[in-house]
Amino acid sequence: MRQPHHTSSSETEQKVENIKELGQIEVPSFKSDIHCITISGQVEGHMVLPPQNKTTKYEHIIPQLVAVEENPQIKGLLVALNTVGGDVEAGLALAEMIASLSKPTVSIVLGGGHSIGSTIAVCTNYSFIAPSATMTIHPIRLTGLVIGVPQTYEYLDKMQDRVVRFVVEHSNISEEKFRELMFRMGDLARDIGTVLVGKDAVDCGLIDQLGGIKDALAKIHELKNAPGGMVQ
Repeated sequence: MRQPHHTSSSETEQKVENIKELGQIEVPSFKSDIHCITISGQVEGHMVLPPQNKTTKYEHIIPQLVAVEENPQIKGLLVALNTVGGDVEAGLALAEMIASLSKPTVSIVLGGGHSIGSTIAVCTNYSFIAPSATMTIHPIRLTGLVIGVPQTYEYLDKMQDRVVRFVVEHSNISEEKFRELMFRMGDLARDIGTVLVGKDAVDCGLIDQLGGIKDALAKIHELKNAPGGMVQ
């Protein structure tokens, strides 16, 4: 006679946790060799943002990137973005780390890849954007206390040059075109910047291709199976 199945307390706790966190009992257990990192909300850097803000803390992402590089079972990285931007130096730090990985990397902009999010979107070997997703390109601004001395402007100008240089080196957009998008006065949407929707970002060379999750994963598998396991 079949014995009744007794659910252990740990299994019960796990199911309750899944319902609380994910709204479902069973979570797919497929072990993928592709690691996914999400850049959502605001990239949090030197300043701790209010608790009601959705943030991505760069100090949480950096150990994941180290693990991706070190773990032989991970063959590629997918970076999914839906971000309004955030701390410029934190965003650049993440972008530089992702760009320096030896494993194939693909990014996809879902929803938004605004402001410093554009550097993270282009730092991978290949980039996608959803047709309805948007990217806002604008000059760097400081919020909060600004010391009113010439050095403040010089610092901003140099930081802006770092962002421009990085984006141009890691995408197909020219420096002239990117700076034009940054400072184009006629199209500045409510003084927040030039907004690129899906295909616009591809047409100007900022993003490689329109697509979704299926396309992004297919590209990672293509890159990891290429000779040398990297984009040629």
